[in-house]
Amino acid sequence: MKSKGIISNFSIFEIVIIALMAALGLASKPIVVPLAHMITAPLFIPGGAVAGGFYMMWIVLAAALVNKRGAATLTAFAQSLMIMIMGSFGSHGAISVLTYTLPGLMVDLCFLVFRRQITIPLDFFVAGIIANLSGTYLSNLVFFRLPAIPLTLSLASGALSGGLGGIIAYYISKKIADLGFDRYEGVNK
Repeated sequence: MKSKGIISNFSIFEIVIIALMAALGLASKPIVVPLAHMITAPLFIPGGAVAGGFYMMWIVLAAALVNKRGAATLTAFAQSLMIMIMGSFGSHGAISVLTYTLPGLMVDLCFLVFRRQITIPLDFFVAGIIANLSGTYLSNLVFFRLPAIPLTLSLASGALSGGLGGIIAYYISKKIADLGFDRYEGVNK
């Protein structure tokens, strides 16, 4: 018996949603990161910690809209492949696969362990925090190796930013549902 791959669990429409969210996440990064650097540079905190919440929200939104296990991981993995192929803003070469995919994987693992879907504002908030904290911490391990106090500030600002990004993702998903595009029935058909 042939085993199914992760992509075979998703419809074409869901894959389009995932690709769209991955592209929006990458498109927002060059806009958000320089703005975040203006705030974080004087504190010696990497700007990605603050900016991350606002481009990680697209991973959370993809997971909520598609509403299937693995959607966040697939979105983050698609981002890593796009960033490597395009060699654009935020590319770290082959290590990008790890640094970009981990936040999506952590969101999927968390909601798998707690046997939940991303449905209420608290779920979105927690998913945003998990995505941005894992990305911030891994980036610190791989690239920055900050001392304890700047690392703590970086993780705290990353958690706040991730939570806010999750709340923004909630309101975007709510607006999409208000437009008649129900995330539980419309996407999964």
